[in-house]
Amino acid sequence: MTADHRLLTDKVALITGASSGIGAAAARVFAREGARLVLAARREDRLKELVAELRESGAEAAYVVADITRRADTKAAVACAVETYGRLDAAFNNAGWGTGREPLHTMDDELYDRIMDVNVRGVWNCLREEIAVMLPAGGGTIVNNSSVGGLLATPVAAPYVAAKHAVVGLTKAAAAEYAAQGVRINSVAPGTTRTEVVTEWFAAVPGVEEALHAATPQPRTAEPEEIAEAAAWLLSDRASFVTGVTMPVDGGFTMV
Repeated sequence: MTADHRLLTDKVALITGASSGIGAAAARVFAREGARLVLAARREDRLKELVAELRESGAEAAYVVADITRRADTKAAVACAVETYGRLDAAFNNAGWGTGREPLHTMDDELYDRIMDVNVRGVWNCLREEIAVMLPAGGGTIVNNSSVGGLLATPVAAPYVAAKHAVVGLTKAAAAEYAAQGVRINSVAPGTTRTEVVTEWFAAVPGVEEALHAATPQPRTAEPEEIAEAAAWLLSDRASFVTGVTMPVDGGFTMV
């Protein structure tokens, strides 16, 4: 019998924000690495297409329509994993949102509230529900998606920077609280990554991609799969002594 050396063999994994970008890439990477998946996002049409694609490749996958800013939706996503597969072993809290690059003093309250609600309350909601089902099972692994904006500051993005710093703080606090109970919690901090939002930003602001490349030791834009690979490793047993870490996946951007 051939040994199975995949990172996530038979692990039941939940991915939020799974309908596009890093979340959809994570679904494909995690499936390839042997995980059984529950995909959560707001756009049901995309979830249906992705689940069909994954099943066609032989993976086990289910989906639930969810808005992570509503705790009832995060509870339903976790419940879907437990009802479908009997447990939840791993979670990638990937869903996030950020736009409105404008000066802090002119930004309206509604935009601030939306950015904080999705990026902070959303992770908070997910952590509570995931940890609650992992503890009775003896443990599990969680990766939150922060950003290089959670490690340093960039102009005209104050609420996003604040929110992603909060994700780093939540990751550390939760990791410290639950490490002895078998739940490992880490985060990834992606640099500029070729998602739909970033592609639109590059198109709208000529020269911004080149400027970011010039500030990055590896002068290019990451592909979503590269972020997903880092998350897969952190969720796997090969990272068994890693908790409370925020891993930059940024081509060296934050080291300079």
